[in-house]
Amino acid sequence: MHVCYKIVRGIVISKNNDVKEIIALANSLGFEIVQTFIQKRENTTPYYIGVGKLKEIKNFVDENEIEIAFVNDELKPSQWYNLEDFLKIKVYDRIRLILEVFADRANRKEAKLQVKLAKLRYEKPFVRELIHRLKEKERPGFLAGGEYLVADYYEMIKKQMKKIKEELTKIEMERKIRRKDRRERGFYLVSIAGYTNAGKSSLLQLLTGENVLVEERLFSTLSTTTSKIKDFKKYKPVLLTDTVGFIKDLPHWLIDAFHSTLEEIELADVVILLIDASDEIEELKKKTITSIKELKKMEKHPETIIALNKIDLISEKELEKKKNVIKEMTGKECIAISVKNRENIGELIEKIYDTLPSEVEMEIYIPNHNHELIAWIYERADVKEMESGKKIKMRVRCSERIAKMVEGKCKKAGGEVRLNGREN
Repeated sequence: MHVCYKIVRGIVISKNNDVKEIIALANSLGFEIVQTFIQKRENTTPYYIGVGKLKEIKNFVDENEIEIAFVNDELKPSQWYNLEDFLKIKVYDRIRLILEVFADRANRKEAKLQVKLAKLRYEKPFVRELIHRLKEKERPGFLAGGEYLVADYYEMIKKQMKKIKEELTKIEMERKIRRKDRRERGFYLVSIAGYTNAGKSSLLQLLTGENVLVEERLFSTLSTTTSKIKDFKKYKPVLLTDTVGFIKDLPHWLIDAFHSTLEEIELADVVILLIDASDEIEELKKKTITSIKELKKMEKHPETIIALNKIDLISEKELEKKKNVIKEMTGKECIAISVKNRENIGELIEKIYDTLPSEVEMEIYIPNHNHELIAWIYERADVKEMESGKKIKMRVRCSERIAKMVEGKCKKAGGEVRLNGREN
């Protein structure tokens, strides 16, 4: 039995030619964009665009069974109301469309709560606009119920927002405890950041073996996944996290809704900024600028490695040109990789380890009966040599974090530690 889904036909309204992203967002939700209307103008109107262009759009809508319009901008509530009222179809501005994409992608509890909070924040001014219009007797009602139902809905939004914020605070506290525990166990935290659809989840899957959802679509990841790098150096253990993708011109309140997820970038020891090499030069520049801006907004600025992904889709000549563009924009050399073909992945891993703090060489003297401590050190450090005597003498190499843990455990066991020839 075949289920028939109706294709919803839509249009895009924009004040500039940069409509590729909004069409991709609409397509990712299954909408078919059949026409784009562009009116270049600096100022806005009560209808967002001029009345002449609006009448042209209205004729097209009526003649072509159009059900929805996507505006390539953030609308004021009054503009949204006026457009819907004039066109007699649904109107989504860019922010609402992004929220619908988020809602479609959210699978885990935290992501669902973050999206719900963002949608409620978005709705508040629009509901206020409806209350205003109803008082002016301009509309029979919202949700088929008139002014009182709209007012009740507005109060419900405020209560729900408060409840969701409380739930997200609890989840954030749990995340902080996990992060603290990982650091105390000696792990370094590396986050993968970048514009949406740059290949972050694919890179995480390749480096860790973690079975994560990998799709060629915008915002396939809204929840973070953290896992160990495969074949990691035991003296410098690394946890890798992928994060929600950046996108240009998002309002601060929408970014705030995903604060706890983006915090994984801010509090990382190293950030891999992934850039899509298959984008056209101008698109690559815009996305890189957006990503750099978002990283600079953060209070802490971890060391950043720039990786140019999907080089299997471009020529050597084009690759060199794009590497030079990125160097001019960021002042940094980038590592050119292909996650798909596993090209230069080893170089990226080495760069991660080189960027992390240097290892520590230490001599350890511990009572020779303490086999449990010896086994613990072997698990976490690179043991160069071991001699038996009245005390076990071990020469080891490990990360700074693990060195502090080794020192504490050795002293507790009645041993001593010498770092680089110094007694501790």
